[in-house]
Amino acid sequence: MSKKIIFNLQKLFLLFLSVVALQACNSNAENKNNVADENVPQKIGVLLVNHGSRSETWRKALTDFEDKVKDRILAGGEIKGTKTAHMEYTEPSIATRLKEFDAEGYTDVIIVPVFLTVSPHTFDDIPTIIGQKEDAQSKEALKIEKIERYTPKAKTYITPNLDFTDILKKNVLRRVNALSKEPSKEGIVLIGYGDETYDKEWGQLFDDVAEYVKENTGINKHSYGWCGHIVRYNSDKTTEAINTVLKEKEKAIVIPVLVAHDEEFQIRIIGGGVDKVKDSKQRVSYKPDAILPDENVEQWVIDITSEYIKKVKKQTAL
Repeated sequence: MSKKIIFNLQKLFLLFLSVVALQACNSNAENKNNVADENVPQKIGVLLVNHGSRSETWRKALTDFEDKVKDRILAGGEIKGTKTAHMEYTEPSIATRLKEFDAEGYTDVIIVPVFLTVSPHTFDDIPTIIGQKEDAQSKEALKIEKIERYTPKAKTYITPNLDFTDILKKNVLRRVNALSKEPSKEGIVLIGYGDETYDKEWGQLFDDVAEYVKENTGINKHSYGWCGHIVRYNSDKTTEAINTVLKEKEKAIVIPVLVAHDEEFQIRIIGGGVDKVKDSKQRVSYKPDAILPDENVEQWVIDITSEYIKKVKKQTAL
């Protein structure tokens, strides 16, 4: 064998040893990183997400809501912190809060949507904002509305909405009972925000709530209407829903099925719709209130959070 061939073989062998050594170093580094990641103590937070509003009254109702549930959420010791975020219109946004959770070393964040029922916000927008989903339509809408997207380092878990329980039925029943005088002569009118994409689901929810109220009060007539974007914030739709009941009943009880009080909705739109009804002072009972405050909703947040702590623990153990 020539000296040249031997020399080339030696070079190849040395190159092989270098590659092996480099791979070993990289492998050791990766193993060290994995060990470090595994040793990071788990820190779980809860983010209460709401729609957001320009109304200070509305926003305060949601921060007050957090104040009422915070101590009970933290009582078990497994949750280390809670925050409230508004999806749109105002800060603190979802992105802002998730950045705070990351900066504070949280490993897991349970996101609780304090929304009435299904909508693109809960199925598309929130998952897209936090990086769980890549929905093209939602991304474009978020861009137009200048809503920041942020994928956190922490793992995120989104819980179901409020309507997955019977709390809304009990909430509306309580408010109807507070206004009802003669059930046989009354009908109920439920006014909600509404949603174009899930119009059928919203309608079914309101029908179910109305049937529950009928079973527990003797009131046997209902109608519902929308006050949000689906009707272009038109108060006439509230008037129409009320008049539907008044065709058969002497009096209509109007219930705003909205999470919190917003002057734009409860006063201008729904209240304005009530005022357009003939003899409204005698024939319409209306209180511009909202779903919150409600102790049952507070307990729902405690319960759904406890349920998701188990999911987080199970996921971490895998």
